[in-house]
Amino acid sequence: MNKPKVVDRMGLADRSFHFDSVWRLIALAGLVGVIAGLGAVVFQLLSHLVVRYGLEMAAGFKPQSPLGDWQIFGEIQPLLGGFVPWMILPVIALGGLLSGVIVYWLAPEAEGHGTDAAIRAYHRNRGIIRPIVPLVKIVCSALTIGTGGSGGREGPIAQIGAGFGSFLATRLKLSEYDRRILLAAGLGAGIAAIFKAPLAGAIFAIEVLYRDEDFEAEALMPAFISCTAAYCVFGLVARYAFGVRNAFEPLFVVSPGLKFANPMLLVPLTLLALAMVVASRLYVKSFYGLQKAFTKLPIRKHFRPAVGALAAGAVGLGIFYSLAYFGPNVQQDSLNVLSYGYGLLQSIMDGQFHYNVAAGVVLLLLVGLGKIVTTSLTIGSGGSGGVFGPSMVIGGALGGAMGLLLKTWMPGVVTRVDVFVILGMASFFSAAAKTPVSTIIMVSELTSGYELLVPAMWVSAVAYLLSRGWSIYREQVPSRIDSPAHRGDFVIGVMKGVTLERIWKPDTRPIVTFTLDTPLAKVTESIPVTTQTVFPVLDKDGNYCTLFSLNQIRRVIYEKAFGQFAIVADIAAQSVEPLRLDTDLSTVMVDFAQLEYEELPVVNSATSQHLIGLLRRQDVIAAYNTRLAEVQSGKT
Repeated sequence: MNKPKVVDRMGLADRSFHFDSVWRLIALAGLVGVIAGLGAVVFQLLSHLVVRYGLEMAAGFKPQSPLGDWQIFGEIQPLLGGFVPWMILPVIALGGLLSGVIVYWLAPEAEGHGTDAAIRAYHRNRGIIRPIVPLVKIVCSALTIGTGGSGGREGPIAQIGAGFGSFLATRLKLSEYDRRILLAAGLGAGIAAIFKAPLAGAIFAIEVLYRDEDFEAEALMPAFISCTAAYCVFGLVARYAFGVRNAFEPLFVVSPGLKFANPMLLVPLTLLALAMVVASRLYVKSFYGLQKAFTKLPIRKHFRPAVGALAAGAVGLGIFYSLAYFGPNVQQDSLNVLSYGYGLLQSIMDGQFHYNVAAGVVLLLLVGLGKIVTTSLTIGSGGSGGVFGPSMVIGGALGGAMGLLLKTWMPGVVTRVDVFVILGMASFFSAAAKTPVSTIIMVSELTSGYELLVPAMWVSAVAYLLSRGWSIYREQVPSRIDSPAHRGDFVIGVMKGVTLERIWKPDTRPIVTFTLDTPLAKVTESIPVTTQTVFPVLDKDGNYCTLFSLNQIRRVIYEKAFGQFAIVADIAAQSVEPLRLDTDLSTVMVDFAQLEYEELPVVNSATSQHLIGLLRRQDVIAAYNTRLAEVQSGKT
């Protein structure tokens, strides 16, 4: 006869879902990083090809790039002989159309920005991402962004890494816990590769899952390994396969002499942070407002990305023509509202931004605000791409505009505009995405600007604290307690340190007990007069030794031949340890989760096996609800 398993309390303080082998998970995280790095290579190459044979050949328009980006293609002769602004419209619309048709035909969950999809899979889908999703994402994002749609590269790459982590764990039949850890490690690895920011990628992976001050600490070490592997693979392939000489240099090149030596600079930087809070709110409201508007558009969702992309192109051309007064160079720079848009920030950082204050402020404001609109139209309509890259452009452009103005008003304090560009990037994304720690590191790695670590901490903290009501990542949950993936963990954790004695009330019910030699026939006579579902078994001295339940009786009650001669010893559990008054309630909850019983026996102490009553499952649930209310209200 099958016996209930014995509860081993020696390991109850450990995680319920701890992986079997740390080294196995670390090795798999390294493999995920390798694939993420190769995926970043494929996406980088594919997006450059789309730009070359889309925007460059058809419209004569080549988006500006940061100096640390790949430069693997030479000039190409435009079909119409030069730059033809209006040709951007059919190219960008075609990219949106192809992207929309492919996405909604093969993998509808690949629409929008991929980071949110990975977060959703982590919290709500047991870490499962369909293998086809990353493949669709990489193609459609290259089509969207490469033809001029405003989006970032981190979304598709993050989903590639996360998707492979999920796929690998599923194929190897790993636990749900392991699958989620590898998903998070892959998410960070994609970002580490494409932005050449391994440390930031690892921290981003464990921080972006939550909206409040919480981290997925268990994924940190695997993320370190996967991000290192992805960064190295991406750089090595770039250097030796495509001849990229600066493969391991930061994405942006900054003029030398960058440093923080005047604490008074924190005053105008506080104004910068406040402005970025307002801008981030506008970004989130615009993004999700237009996303909602597109869902009501009376056309098939396959074609909505084409409409959004066309509208984004129209906004870009509108800004382009509105700046004719300032000359063709300003007009050309204004087109950073389309595609990646990093080139304008690079020109400020390396000292190539030579416009006067009026032209510079107007240009940067229009690019920053225009990027909010074009990104919302491109991605909000269902187009494929990330939101981190556009956030860097928005924050950097608006920060640069503030820097130009403040340099005019406070020349003794504000001496470099690029400081405001860099810190605008940090504060804006901290406010928009609720990832202040990884954003500080990310901006530092993007610009090799660790000299600004202190002011970056300041502006990111201020922006984060003043923007608690919104986030560009809708799938974030406030903290681990709110994540379906951790609900069981918290149920145990919230009761830790609370003993059974705190909730125990003397049992006023008469407890029906039996001895090991009690005939089963006598047991069946006693059942109708009690509401117990579990019956303790006592030895000859009256001490608890084991138990049996109604379910165990039902298994033999109709076997007449057996029932006539059976005794309690034949059906009782082999060994079920009783609870004690000093037993931790987290242990009690694990007992109820692992055993089939609705009640468990309680004895005085470890040295006394005298039975004092039965604890019901509903009593523990009531205690948990009370304790949870105390924790949430700040009581202990």
